[in-house]
Amino acid sequence: MTETIGFIGLGRMGRPMAANLCRKGFRVIAYDINPAAVAELEQLQARGAKSVAEVAQQSSLVITMLPDPATVRQVVGGSDGVVAHAKAGSLIIDMSTVDPATTDHVARLAREKGMGFVDAPVGRLAAHAERGESLFMAGGSQEDFARARPALEAMGTTIFHCGEVGAGTRSKLVNNYLAIILCQLNAEALALSQRFGLDLERTLDVLHGTTATNGQLKINWPNKVLKGDTEPGFTIDLAHKDLTLIIEAANAAKVPMPVAAAAREAFSTARSRGFGGADFSAMVDVLCELAGIEKPRLRNSSG
Repeated sequence: MTETIGFIGLGRMGRPMAANLCRKGFRVIAYDINPAAVAELEQLQARGAKSVAEVAQQSSLVITMLPDPATVRQVVGGSDGVVAHAKAGSLIIDMSTVDPATTDHVARLAREKGMGFVDAPVGRLAAHAERGESLFMAGGSQEDFARARPALEAMGTTIFHCGEVGAGTRSKLVNNYLAIILCQLNAEALALSQRFGLDLERTLDVLHGTTATNGQLKINWPNKVLKGDTEPGFTIDLAHKDLTLIIEAANAAKVPMPVAAAAREAFSTARSRGFGGADFSAMVDVLCELAGIEKPRLRNSSG
């Protein structure tokens, strides 16, 4: 393991990913605007940095896990960002969820400075990141992907090379569109079931026995909202942000997405009612609250 890995962005997903790199024996230099997050990584033998520039100057491979396109453009491509300070021959891996235009922009800046670039946004949730079970959708050349792979394997269990640069970002938007829309559909279906007075367990048995079932309803929801746990694995605020990215990218590509637009307004309603920080499975609680319906909970749950 000759690479020194710089890691920028130690939030809900980035911190456990960087921690897994440390546990797997990689040399890590870490930076975040939150000093406490950096101090936590230092307990795992990472070296803390004081700036993005310091990370870029002292790493041969830089990973960014950032909250939005504007931050990626600043941290990766800004005047004091990674590209401005990293050495030629470095590899940048951006794992943020952003719009395709942002990925294409920062990748071009990296190429112009003689650096490799891989976009590798993350599938699955924070709990998977904690366990080193993330899924990555990577875009980049065969050479850059091969170089990135050992680090990705230290943080996840499932890695797809989706194509050239930008393919990872675009795959992530397609994936998140379905995952988020399914939460809205499930919320409406279960709210209707509650209004009808149906037994929740029996309703789920029926749905799971037909093509109406889906991964959110079958895997995520029984472990989250249906047992009364709305602590965020992926927040309603982030789902709303991603729907905005999806709609804007679709508009640029001239693809109509009326269902996405309607769902974004539903998520806007949830945010206006104070649910923005809740897990996105809590959309069913929002609908039930609006309709004055009892929230659906499995009988063995305490929520």
